[in-house]
Amino acid sequence: MGLEQCRKIDLPKIFDPRGNLTFIEGDNHIPFDIKRVFYLYDVPGGETRAGHSNTQSQQFIIAMSGSFNVVVDDGSQKETFHLNRAYYGLYLPTMVWREIDNFSSGAVCLVLTSTPYSPDDYIREYDEFLSKVRA
Repeated sequence: MGLEQCRKIDLPKIFDPRGNLTFIEGDNHIPFDIKRVFYLYDVPGGETRAGHSNTQSQQFIIAMSGSFNVVVDDGSQKETFHLNRAYYGLYLPTMVWREIDNFSSGAVCLVLTSTPYSPDDYIREYDEFLSKVRA
């Protein structure tokens, strides 16, 4: 597995002069059934979030408001995705290290996952991630 699986996915956008609407259906617009939803907000300037890899959970990350960068790393190369619209998101497969930084003021980061929360799903030390991904 590598960074080629990390990709932006456009979501349906219904235009309306009263305000636009976007929706997400698991196993339709994104490649997994949604088991958990969480969001990051009120992130102070200069802070970095994430800093981990998931062994079981796939994720889909959306900038619901504002903007931020998602830096993904497969152990041999890195790529940065800038997210700044609510009508597309970034798909992340398992075993990809991710860091989220460069949050704009008022940014809200929504994350949809393929599994319920489990602390055993996380690799939080980069050296451990490198060891597992290179094995």
